[in-house]
Amino acid sequence: MTLSEDQRGALEMLAESRICTGATLLAHGFNVDMLAGLIRDGLAIARREPVKVDGQMVKVARLRITNAGRSAIEGRAP
Repeated sequence: MTLSEDQRGALEMLAESRICTGATLLAHGFNVDMLAGLIRDGLAIARREPVKVDGQMVKVARLRITNAGRSAIEGRAP
């Protein structure tokens, strides 16, 4: 699988942080469609989790790299 520069950057960020929120990735300039494609292709997974922010519970999307995503950034077939 050939990754775009944005896909590789997002996966590398996930690999370094282990888990990252969708908002953090968006703040770094990655777009929703590209992130959804990583999830659809099995390179990342997302899970909605409740988090307390300023005393209120909100749901955030947490993304995590998969083994296939790690293989993709290392240039190996999953």
